[in-house]
Amino acid sequence: MSEPRLTNLKLYLQRLGFDAPPAPTLESLRLLQLRHTGVFAFENLATITGAPVLIDLPSIEEKVLLGGRGGYCYELNNLFFALLLELGFDARAISGRVVMNQPEGSWTARTHRLSLVTIDDVRYITDVGFGGMVPTAPLLLDTEAEQPTPHEPYRIEKQPDGYMLRAKVAGEWRSMYLFDLQRQEDIDYTIGNWYVSTHPESPFTQRLMVARTGEGWRKTLNNGSFAVHRMGAESERREVADVEDLLGLLEVEFGIRVARPELLRPVLGHLVQPGQGSSA
Repeated sequence: MSEPRLTNLKLYLQRLGFDAPPAPTLESLRLLQLRHTGVFAFENLATITGAPVLIDLPSIEEKVLLGGRGGYCYELNNLFFALLLELGFDARAISGRVVMNQPEGSWTARTHRLSLVTIDDVRYITDVGFGGMVPTAPLLLDTEAEQPTPHEPYRIEKQPDGYMLRAKVAGEWRSMYLFDLQRQEDIDYTIGNWYVSTHPESPFTQRLMVARTGEGWRKTLNNGSFAVHRMGAESERREVADVEDLLGLLEVEFGIRVARPELLRPVLGHLVQPGQGSSA
């Protein structure tokens, strides 16, 4: 895979709160991942409208860094991977199979992008594009111990065909995704992105999904169901049944700038009809 190069590095770092490029250390990686999930929302506004999702680096920079939008794994983790390379990290792009909310033992398609980072001969996975349960810290690969993050604890289990990432939610270890360390080429991500963004059975074409993190909280939006999940407390939920309220929510709560709301209104109007929202 050709190594991508950022053209808006200074702006990218400024959005993440850095005046100068940080050193390629574990502490830097922790700060980068935590801040990234708070600044750049996970969102699939494009796929619910049928718009193409371009995952070449210039298109992602235009959309996310300049356009005030977020994205999903093929966009956010591609952008983050390019940043890691620019900063001098030893990083490899890998992929996984999302099994969250699937029966135990499910074997799904490769539709998730993440990165493997090696620092001082120690391997970590880093991920800024996994929606409402995105890890907010890099995770040690070669241990099955529980790993704390600024949000939920996670653990990585060795499997016969790779690894399983689990998160501890409400005292229960829940499966997130299976992954391995197989080398991925641009075409692998192109195929996965095509499925995610266009296939009629893809959840990304069927419902609105938005997420963002902050200090001690996660915010999620699933169709018209908006929730604030506070660590160690009960979640706060409300249904949003008005399109204009939903557009305002995207900007105020998730930092998403919708340049052409007229393209979204008909789709959102269908998604937020009373009874159409589901728990995020």
